[in-house]
Amino acid sequence: MTILVNNKETELVQGNTIANLASQLGLPEKGVAIALNNRMIPRAQWAEQTLQTNDSLVIIKAACGG
Repeated sequence: MTILVNNKETELVQGNTIANLASQLGLPEKGVAIALNNRMIPRAQWAEQTLQTNDSLVIIKAACGG
């Protein structure tokens, strides 16, 4: 299954969740937000939110600095 992650094609196994993707990508436990098809998904729902072919995700990582 192909999805877009930050406009980059990514191959995943059918039925993956956002939580599985976050783990595969090594995302940190805090400071990360994910939008699925232009809709923010709360972290509490990541394990329930299944990804489908052609879904588009935007991953935003918090940055410190000024």
